[in-house]
Amino acid sequence: MADYTYDGPEAPARSGRNVASLTNWAGAAVSFALLIGVGVWGYKLIVRDITGIPVVQAMEGPVRIAPDDPGGTRASHQGLSVNDVAGTGTAAPAPDRLLLAPRGVSLTEEDVPQEVLTEARTPADRIAPAVVAPGPDGPGLAAEEQEGPAPVPPALADADVDPIQALADQIAADAVPFSELTPEPQPDPAADLAGDLTEPVEEAPVQVAANVPAGALTRSLRPAQRPGNLATQPVALATAPAAPEGPAEISPDTLPAGTRLAQLGAYDSPETARKEWDRFSGRFGEFMEGKDRVIERATSGGRVFYRLRAAGFEDLADARRFCAAFVAENSDCIPVTTR
Repeated sequence: MADYTYDGPEAPARSGRNVASLTNWAGAAVSFALLIGVGVWGYKLIVRDITGIPVVQAMEGPVRIAPDDPGGTRASHQGLSVNDVAGTGTAAPAPDRLLLAPRGVSLTEEDVPQEVLTEARTPADRIAPAVVAPGPDGPGLAAEEQEGPAPVPPALADADVDPIQALADQIAADAVPFSELTPEPQPDPAADLAGDLTEPVEEAPVQVAANVPAGALTRSLRPAQRPGNLATQPVALATAPAAPEGPAEISPDTLPAGTRLAQLGAYDSPETARKEWDRFSGRFGEFMEGKDRVIERATSGGRVFYRLRAAGFEDLADARRFCAAFVAENSDCIPVTTR
């Protein structure tokens, strides 16, 4: 019989037990770490609630700073003495130094309208052309009749001066005394004014000296002749308007019954009443215009007095409006009606 060497099944490996053991140790470590974290968090929370009281500290410096250039438009009429009167009740003291206000800004030549600029550059008067001495090329011509602009000397073109002024200075330096002019005929005073205005004025012949240099003036510029038949008598001044006469004084006996009057007061004498009327006229000038004065004698309790009244009202409403203006100025006035 053969021998068997098999002793039985081998024991299984312990791998499952090792995995379970590692899992248990890992769970225990996580639980312990969580417990420690919860303990630390709770401790910090308790300490903060007891000692961590928040303290608010003010910041250094101003809360808001005004900018150096706030921009915008500055309001007009600031810094005046009248502003101090309205704000503080008293006027500001006089300043130690006074300066003139700056000159107003005006438009430059390029900003001026073209119509205004043209009128400013156009000469206001039209002067007769000047007669110049004959040159080597022919008889002298007036400045406006020559073709093309007059040539400017090279020295004047290069100089930093006004060409017109420089040319005038050169002509004045080379000019000679004017020759005597032949008297011009005077127009007939009996001629018609329309004919004198329409007919051209004939100029007297001009004598030109032989030794006058070319381009020099030989006759002064003068306007056209004035018509001789124009009125030369002085116009009589208008008579000054006559000074307005004083108010008319009406007798109370001539007033019909029912006339509307305004009583201004009662006085001891007619002279006093007239003086008060003049005072009212100076104080209420526009209301007293067109009103007539009425001074009425009356008695009361054995005392004689004079009533000052104004006449010239259309109806009772007109008299009431008149008295309303007097009462507004603290003056007595009562609308009345004659009987």
